[in-house]
Amino acid sequence: MANTSSLGIYIQEHLIKYAKVSKSHDKIKVEAFGIKFYDKIVEAIEQIIQETYSQKTPISINLSEEMYNYFDMFALLTKSDLQKAIKTEFDSYCSEKGYNPNVFETRYAIVGNQEEKDKIRVIHIAENKIELNKRIQEIEGYKLANISPISMAIPNLLQIDQNESCLIVNIEDNTTITTILQNQIYNIDVLEEGSRDFLNKINLKENSYSKSYEICKNTTIYTSEGRELQEEQSGYLEDIMPTLYNIVGKVQTILNNNMGRIKKLYITGTAALINNIDLYFQEYFENVDCEILKPYFVENTKDITIKDYIEVNSAISIGLMALGEGITGMNFKNQTFGDKVPDWLKIEVNPDRTAKDKKNLGGLLTWDLGQKLDRTETSLMRIAVGLMLLIIIYSGFSSLLSNQMDKKKQEAQESINHTNTQIALVNKDNEAIKTKTNQYTNMLKNLEEANNKITDRNKTRNAIPNLLNQIMTIIPENVQLTKIENTTNTHIVITAQSNKYEQLGYLKAKIATEVILNDVISTAGQRDGNAITVKIEGDLP
Repeated sequence: MANTSSLGIYIQEHLIKYAKVSKSHDKIKVEAFGIKFYDKIVEAIEQIIQETYSQKTPISINLSEEMYNYFDMFALLTKSDLQKAIKTEFDSYCSEKGYNPNVFETRYAIVGNQEEKDKIRVIHIAENKIELNKRIQEIEGYKLANISPISMAIPNLLQIDQNESCLIVNIEDNTTITTILQNQIYNIDVLEEGSRDFLNKINLKENSYSKSYEICKNTTIYTSEGRELQEEQSGYLEDIMPTLYNIVGKVQTILNNNMGRIKKLYITGTAALINNIDLYFQEYFENVDCEILKPYFVENTKDITIKDYIEVNSAISIGLMALGEGITGMNFKNQTFGDKVPDWLKIEVNPDRTAKDKKNLGGLLTWDLGQKLDRTETSLMRIAVGLMLLIIIYSGFSSLLSNQMDKKKQEAQESINHTNTQIALVNKDNEAIKTKTNQYTNMLKNLEEANNKITDRNKTRNAIPNLLNQIMTIIPENVQLTKIENTTNTHIVITAQSNKYEQLGYLKAKIATEVILNDVISTAGQRDGNAITVKIEGDLP
């Protein structure tokens, strides 16, 4: 069950933004918020917790140096296979960069692939464990419940339609640009440029980070509709505008890569407090509506304006992560045994309770350990603690075994379904291959026959004219050719007549010796009057 309230703390250089948020029946309320400049971060966090009465409130903070990667995977992979594939991809990336993958704490989110529908897109986030432990130590002694990347938390402030696509440009110390396509976080771009750049430049002039921050809030950007900037403020624009110009350039690249899909651009973070920054962005992106990101659940009141909430947007969105809002699985805080034990089971050490309260065991296992217990109280405490530990251990083992069994059953069923699907696909492919093989065999046979016919036709097309030319050079003067037949394929039958046998014999001999025909034979001559007729046969070479 999600907590009903949480304290969101967004930490950046020199500055902490905080917001205590609560949720009741899907209604979200911001109970307290503000900013605090610091030199010693731990002391500043303690002050915030004391001022907001959040000593026992779950606390949610941001990551500091997260790294993003994107992997494309086949959608049919089982959960276990997908996890292995993601680990392999990240290990390969670390190998290319020379990183040790064991120094990172990782989380990932899965969205549909917009380009290839049979694949999924994995948004992989990694944080150095040293930096992560530093963040945890900054909240030591309090109820740290959630550590999340701001890029994945900031969409908590929006309510958009199912098919809507937009960009959220969060200009804090660094700038994160969250691309949302069809109501799904699809890409995160992290820029080194951000409010840190111009705040540090202004701080060099003013020697006060808090004053630099106020100057930034009160600065107005030139617009094409008018020059509202006061002359004494003009010196700060030269510190601010180069950073904004670089951010606009990166946003333009992202919009070009998503041509026509993105219709809205939201601006948030410290830079969102600069007057007319939305108009500045609008001048560059005429086809996209540019506006300041306002939390959908807050309204103007007599004492608090929307701009006051906008100042701590990052803290509000981080706080909502501990209330169960946003993408699940983004919490980099590993759950300890103490985190899983309900509050009502924890023993509270309170020396200020009365003797009467000590003996009251009315459902809450709470004792005053500040005074010596009598024998009965000691026995009752031992029995209670023993029973409590037994119940916790038994419940833990039972839950663990049950979860493992359910997990193994689910994995086995997924594996069976996956195998059956693959078998069906293989059988289908096999039948398709057989059909294609038969088609190709018939096509090859027909092609071979056609090729043979073409070869024979080409072979004999010029053979007869060549044959006649050759015979003309060897035919004796007194021999006449009465018929030349191409009876079958390359077989030629020549009918010749003459009044002399020797002339016909000479013709046959020349045809054979000149290799005009192969395997030359002839019939016996038949005399009809003075004319003698013979048939000479052979095959074209």
